[in-house]
Amino acid sequence: MSQVLHKGANAPAMTRHDFEDFLYMEAALLDEWRLNEWLELFTDDAHYMVPSTDCTDASTPADSLFYIADDRFRLGERVVRLNKKTAHAEWPRSKTRHTVHNVRIRSVEGNLYRVTCNFVTYRTKNDITNTYIGHHEYRIVVGEDGPKIAEKRSVLDLNTIRALGKISIII
Repeated sequence: MSQVLHKGANAPAMTRHDFEDFLYMEAALLDEWRLNEWLELFTDDAHYMVPSTDCTDASTPADSLFYIADDRFRLGERVVRLNKKTAHAEWPRSKTRHTVHNVRIRSVEGNLYRVTCNFVTYRTKNDITNTYIGHHEYRIVVGEDGPKIAEKRSVLDLNTIRALGKISIII
């Protein structure tokens, strides 16, 4: 049974089930390489971050090395690059499968929800399949037009990515 946690004056109420559907849609857009549509899920001032495997929960891109620390502009440029045939690491495109589970609403402040989930992302290219596991930490703003991602932090639960090489897909 889903419980409504918040209803703002102009924002629809969001349940765990609503966030599950939203995150499943995000995963499908990534698997289908519909990156421009995926980018539309983010606010204009959004951030997307993948901290290195030795970072703590308190680490920020200002004080630690992150594999990815994109603001909305850089995230847009990443999408443009990945959509080009000159993105050699991803042309031809990898086959990916993004799975999310254990979706939880952690807190609500006004129309800002802090949502977490676990993930497993599989990437297959050149007869090699890599597996990325971890959890996502989202800050999602809910407005009249629905949810938008203000921040996504993808924390890898790996000791190292050395065996995987570089991260050339969006986790």
